[in-house]
This record gives sequence, structure tokens and C-alpha cells, in this order.
Amino acid sequence: MTVPYKAVTKKDSLVLMNDELKQLAERFLKGESTDAEFLAECLGSAASKTADATLDMDRQRRCGFPEVVFGEGKTAESLIEIFRAFAERGVIPLATRVADEKASRLCAEFDVIHNPVARTVRGNSGSSRNLAGKVAVVTAGTSDVPVAAEALETLAWMNIGTLAIDDVGVAGPHRLLAQVHQLQGCDAVIVVAGMEGALPSVVGGHVSCPVIAVPTSVGYGAAFGGIAALLGMLNSCAANVTVVNIDAGFKAAYVAGLIASRRNA
Repeated sequence: MTVPYKAVTKKDSLVLMNDELKQLAERFLKGESTDAEFLAECLGSAASKTADATLDMDRQRRCGFPEVVFGEGKTAESLIEIFRAFAERGVIPLATRVADEKASRLCAEFDVIHNPVARTVRGNSGSSRNLAGKVAVVTAGTSDVPVAAEALETLAWMNIGTLAIDDVGVAGPHRLLAQVHQLQGCDAVIVVAGMEGALPSVVGGHVSCPVIAVPTSVGYGAAFGGIAALLGMLNSCAANVTVVNIDAGFKAAYVAGLIASRRNA
């Protein structure tokens, strides 16, 4: 039987933390801990340790969303421990760059959603929550879809409404023009592109919201694994375009999600 996840709001997170601090204070007042132990326990109440990780359980209260797990390099056992620690605190997890074999182990243990294209695993919080705002994720070509999928999964975890528009690169400018009307009401637009990385500048010239450009490691030799696209995006003449790291779909989505959640709070 898989372990279910229940959505915990920022307010819920604060209540849980306050309850824990209250218990520590009561122990201190009863003389069951010294002042040094009490201070150490207060600081430690925001953390949860597994065999090889120290988790920041106060992240949602401080920053609006829980800590995200980078799955690459972690064993399946380590990921299971981390997800179990999150479940005990009522935190809905998101892990990125998770290999299929490790994802299968997590799916067997917990009520989670695995997207093999995005290489993500996130807690299944159900579909009853009201979505906050809308972020569009636009790709230049179908080769950019895995990075876009990581962005879309991150936004789903953040409870942000999304719009996916694929394969509208500058080689066929009419394809983007046919979709511009859908972009103009978004809180932010994420543009994922490899090769020369020109698409974000074109999108930026059509919308009044932030455009977050994601260079991908797609292209022939002179693309240098995404460096050509990265430099092109950094030199964009569109004033509303900003850029994240190569293949960083998660990072773009997290920033876009913060923009959308604050605009629609």
C-alpha cells in the first residue's frame, strides 16, 4: 500500500512548526532540558535528518514552497528515506532528474506521479486545489520537450495553471504568431529553445509579462551543448527576457511559479 500525501498550506506548515516549538518550550519549563539543549532543539526543529541528508522542513514557511530534491546521484534508498520524512511532516515532495529505476521504487512506496520524459517524481496532491495564475511553457522544437516537461511538472507541483505550446521556433514564424493571443494573458512565459536560441527574443516582443528563457543542449557542434543558445539569450534585445541555466526547466518554472503565485495571492 502506498503512502498518501495530503496538501499542506503555508499556514498549515506554520501551525505544525508552532506545535513543535510549543512542545519544546513545555519541556524546557519543566526542567527536562537545559537552555543550551532548548536552543539547539529549536534550531533543529526546522530540520529532519535522514541517513545522508538534512532536510529543510521550514522552507515552505519562509519561501512559500517546500525544499525540492535533486535526484541525480542519490540512491533509491536515499530518495525513499527523504520522501518518507516529507510524508511524516505533511510535505508534498518534488524530485527532479530521477532515473526510471529509482522512480519505480518511489512509485511502489508512495502515492506519487512519475513523468519519465521530465524525469520528475512529485507527490500526488489530487486535482481539487484551485490553480493560481497561468504560466505558458513554449518550445522551439520537439527536441526541447523534455526540458519543457520538467518545467510543467514543477508548475503542477506549485499548483500553477499552465499552457503548453510546442514546436513554434523561428524557422516557421507563422507558427508563433498563431499562438500569441494565448500568451498575452499569462503571468509569465517560459521559452525553451536550443540551436541559436532566438525564440525568447521574438516572444518577448509580443507580451507584457516576464519571459524566462531556457537554453537547451540541442544542436550541432557549434551549439556547444547549449552555450550558443545561452549566450544568444543573454544578449537578447527584448527588455522583458531573463535567462536561466542550460536545460534548467525546473529553475525557470520555480521563478515563474513565484511570479504567478504572488500576482494571484
